[in-house]
Amino acid sequence: MKTQKEISYLDESQFPYVFCPGCGHGKIIDHLNKALQGSSIDPHNLVIVTDIGCAGLSDRYFLTNTFHGLHGRSITYATGIKLAKPELKVIVLIGDGGCGIGGHHLINAARRNIGITTIVFNNLNYGMTGGEHSVTTPTDSHTSTTPLGQIEIPMDICGTVLVNGATFVARSTTFDDSLYEIFNKAIKNEGFSLVDIWELCTAHFATRNRLNKKKLFQTMEALSMHTGILRQNPRIEFSSAYRKIHSDQKGKRVSIIKPIPTQFRHRVDKPIHIIVAGSAGSKIVSACTLFTEAAIRSNLFSSQRNDYPVTVKSGHSLSEIIISPKEIKYTVIEKPDIVLVLSQDGLKKSKSWISKLTENDDLYIVKDLPDVKTKAITRRINFSGVKKEHRAIIALTLALAEKEYFPLKAFFDAIKSKPQYVQENLIAYEMGLSMKAE
Repeated sequence: MKTQKEISYLDESQFPYVFCPGCGHGKIIDHLNKALQGSSIDPHNLVIVTDIGCAGLSDRYFLTNTFHGLHGRSITYATGIKLAKPELKVIVLIGDGGCGIGGHHLINAARRNIGITTIVFNNLNYGMTGGEHSVTTPTDSHTSTTPLGQIEIPMDICGTVLVNGATFVARSTTFDDSLYEIFNKAIKNEGFSLVDIWELCTAHFATRNRLNKKKLFQTMEALSMHTGILRQNPRIEFSSAYRKIHSDQKGKRVSIIKPIPTQFRHRVDKPIHIIVAGSAGSKIVSACTLFTEAAIRSNLFSSQRNDYPVTVKSGHSLSEIIISPKEIKYTVIEKPDIVLVLSQDGLKKSKSWISKLTENDDLYIVKDLPDVKTKAITRRINFSGVKKEHRAIIALTLALAEKEYFPLKAFFDAIKSKPQYVQENLIAYEMGLSMKAE
């Protein structure tokens, strides 16, 4: 019987490696396999995440869960996997090109101390696409895109994650026979770990710059890119910390969002599409939010899309509401069943929807607004002497009383459940009950 250390995490049926002769990628994979053999990690609980580039060819060799995605985004995918399934061990295999393209993700993963191990296949150029310069290409180096010499200062990947809080950071080369030992320590670290592995791109960079093992070390020394473990300083891992602040003393998940009770019955047999259009500053959005909650209280699905300018209390304010007895998978309203126009701003913004109304639809519009050409049944609402902040709830209450999509009590309870502005909203609700559209 094979011991754990004899069990390979690699699929030998995929051998030999597809990398160029002399490329160090195969060595990195071998060292990672050796580290995993000493870790006793169940392959079912291990995820290898890669993206585009020569390093992205590595996942095919592993007998574990793997995920391959867009260039520079592997750290993002790995973060999502770790947050969703914190019990998994997540390892990112990424090139220096991916670190450049996804630098923002690299920085924030280190800052958060998300529990992933990032192994950088750093061959100092884009090896897969023709040897273009990357963020780690040393100054004065020649590449397909810098034939006269690279003039930029190279990115220090280790320094970048160090200054942003990574808890395990190391740098080495593919010439290090004990590389697997560094991998082992990186994998055991519960927070964000990064190992930057310098190697020779024998297809492009090494040939263009006459780079060999000796010159590689000389380059690292000239750039003060020191090798070895640069930091090993554990602190609480992000997904653990996140769950801790969202759990009670017994470890049960605590939510700051209270579930909406569903104690009422509705009278809706198909999706109903409602447009509420008015002016900014008149509480259109908040009133419609209460209405959509009332629909949920009546065992309906509901959605709300809002539209308003970036300016404060000027211009239009509009909400698209859908209430449906079945799940809503498309939240855009192309043709409404009912439109409520509460101001001149709202009329201007909703004209395209009004033009689509049929004789079976309804238009509620403020009495003093100009006539609108429409096939819909038109009802005028007299808002004389009414605060603009009350109009949306009044109109929604009035329309609900006439259409009877669900009980008015559901709307009343939704209003009562929100302490902010509850008295003003209840005044508007009572006004809506007493008013009639003409």
